[in-house]
Amino acid sequence: MAGTAAVGSGAAAGRRTADLVARAGRLFPGGVNSPVRAFRAVARPPIVLQRGDGAYVWDPDGRRYLDYVGAWGPAILGHAATAVMEAVRRATADGLALGATHPLEIELGEAIRRAMPSMERLRFTSSGTEAVMSAMRLARAATGRDLVVKFAGAYHGHSDGLLVDAGSGVATQAIAGSAGVPASVAATAMVLPFNDATAVTLAFARHPGRIAAVVLEPVIANVGVIPPEPGFLQLIRELTRADDALLVFDEVITGFRVGPGGAQARFGIRPDLTTLGKIIGGGMPIGAYGGRADLMALVAPAGPVYQAGTLSGHPLSMAAGIATLAELRPERYVALEAAATELAEGLAAAAAEAGRAVSVARFGPLLTVFFRSELPLDAADALASDRDAYARFFGAMLDRGILPPPSQFEAWFLSMAHGRAEIGATVAAARLAFEEDPRD
Repeated sequence: MAGTAAVGSGAAAGRRTADLVARAGRLFPGGVNSPVRAFRAVARPPIVLQRGDGAYVWDPDGRRYLDYVGAWGPAILGHAATAVMEAVRRATADGLALGATHPLEIELGEAIRRAMPSMERLRFTSSGTEAVMSAMRLARAATGRDLVVKFAGAYHGHSDGLLVDAGSGVATQAIAGSAGVPASVAATAMVLPFNDATAVTLAFARHPGRIAAVVLEPVIANVGVIPPEPGFLQLIRELTRADDALLVFDEVITGFRVGPGGAQARFGIRPDLTTLGKIIGGGMPIGAYGGRADLMALVAPAGPVYQAGTLSGHPLSMAAGIATLAELRPERYVALEAAATELAEGLAAAAAEAGRAVSVARFGPLLTVFFRSELPLDAADALASDRDAYARFFGAMLDRGILPPPSQFEAWFLSMAHGRAEIGATVAAARLAFEEDPRD
């Protein structure tokens, strides 16, 4: 069982991991296949994880960590959930990719549509980036417009058109946020401050009939967790509808995490298009986009908007997703949110006892420990957090066998395998971590 292995167990702790890190450094850019895995934001050497079970993960040297990365969101049931593993094993018996529609694609698609009725039609992809990229292409085709509004701090994958940073002023065009992104492509996006109703209103007033879509995380989770202010999402829905622009909810993180119907169900807002990923694949590669039937009728081969994927709808991803969604019963969501509430309150209390300038943001089972005294309302607030203090906190937690996200600007992902014992152990470790480093 997961709870039986000791933290730091293994006679040669660290040796195999160090060797693997060195070998990876000779193979991959920065030694990793996704930048956050390099741990540079927390000034620690990267770790290597070999297996997971429930709320825990292990490195190749046998060191166990209580995990709050959760594969960056998919592992809502915990690692190696029995139902998911068995479903994938059954699916492998019939082969892997077969090059045609598989019955499991239909089954998972129907399960998603039942939970999210706004997705009248949908298309599976192999990643969240691919899903959002395709939704933006569809939005531009449907409206005949080029401009897209996004919000600072929100990450929608690494496609060129959305990998942009804010320009100067309100509703200004964006500049590229990565080398290799053409300025002409970046200029098709406008980056606004999240929770700024005036900025959104001015954007539509200054660009009438030119905005194809507003794409947003209904709860920002990629600069740390920032919920919307009351009425903010409703205003965007009204403005897009009045201007015949589309509202696109990027629910790659919030979909099936904050509830069975995602953030759109919790806020009571029906977007025109929705993008999904992570949980709907149960830990296997996946993405999906969908929405109004008239819009999705524009996607090839039904319509002129081309999008394809050799491995889209992969049987193993479908099997894992079906099994995962079947386990997400209402009472389990209640327990998950209760655990997140207990953890957030415990972390805040531990920080207060140590006299630390820390605020803990939470929405549903998503939370972030911000090293700043007040909760952020937008990305600018979040980015003013004390990153060095977070790095020291991260290191102190990791040394005690707790694995928070290796960045001040990522969400903590709890799973349904995190029980009272795990929450208590995390708060106890945090109390010591806060007390041993009183600097702010």
